[in-house]
Amino acid sequence: MMLINLIGLLLIALIIWWFWLYKGQSQAVGDEPVQVLVKDGSYQPARLTLKAGAAASLVFKREDASPCAEQVVFPGLDLSETLPLDKPVTVQLPPLAPGTYAFHCQMQMYRGELHVTDNGNRN
Repeated sequence: MMLINLIGLLLIALIIWWFWLYKGQSQAVGDEPVQVLVKDGSYQPARLTLKAGAAASLVFKREDASPCAEQVVFPGLDLSETLPLDKPVTVQLPPLAPGTYAFHCQMQMYRGELHVTDNGNRN
């Protein structure tokens, strides 16, 4: 009985880590488009740093067949794109003010963040 409780607690901890604590890798976005892979239940990279006031391009390539992965939504930018399987889709981001902007799938299981700073570096 104790073993079952321990396994249950470990599973709960793993779920909390994956959906709320895991931040994924980070990458700076410059003049060249950045490729974002949609696979294994996440965006890779999931954290992107952009320079304030500069437009940017993100190229999403969906390798995950999950129906949840078929759309990326940028709620703070009123922007969304459908992601067909194994086909790159370019998302043009307008110049943004400093701040943090979320992006996610329509069910918010795949999640990422845009960190927009005055100098383009993560603080």
